[in-house]
Amino acid sequence: MGSELSRERKPGPDREGTATAPHPVPDVAAYLSGRWSIERTVHDLRNGVEGSFRGTAEFRPDATGEALRHHEEGQLTWGGTVQPASRTLRLRPRPDGTAEVGFADGRPFHDLDLRTGRWTAVHPCAADRYEGIFTAVGPDAWHLEWRVGGPAKEQLLCSVYRRLG
Repeated sequence: MGSELSRERKPGPDREGTATAPHPVPDVAAYLSGRWSIERTVHDLRNGVEGSFRGTAEFRPDATGEALRHHEEGQLTWGGTVQPASRTLRLRPRPDGTAEVGFADGRPFHDLDLRTGRWTAVHPCAADRYEGIFTAVGPDAWHLEWRVGGPAKEQLLCSVYRRLG
């Protein structure tokens, strides 16, 4: 399939051109807790349209105190229009420092293990396949690349998260 990513990704340059060697994270929930800025590019690989998302993400304890609520909000620029966009996920920490990520409605999304600083997650969505590569690049920055392929979509989404004060 054209949307397959190599399982053996080598550290590459980030948006500033410097190396993005993985930064090991022993506890993903502790690492992600707080507020982050997001800069995301969105590429539709079928028709060449490009867009962007700029906003913030916040990881904070949910009402139960057993999970982190991951809420993103900002402005999506796509096809010449700018509109508000948001999403909410839930991150359930595990004792070993990993986590289970789910959608706001409780459906499972993927596991997350950044103990080596890098993680590849796969999520089937109907006939499409989402493959995400998470890379912690330092104590205050991480990158996320989602490659989506299938009959409904052929997209590449590249995000840079930076911790906010």
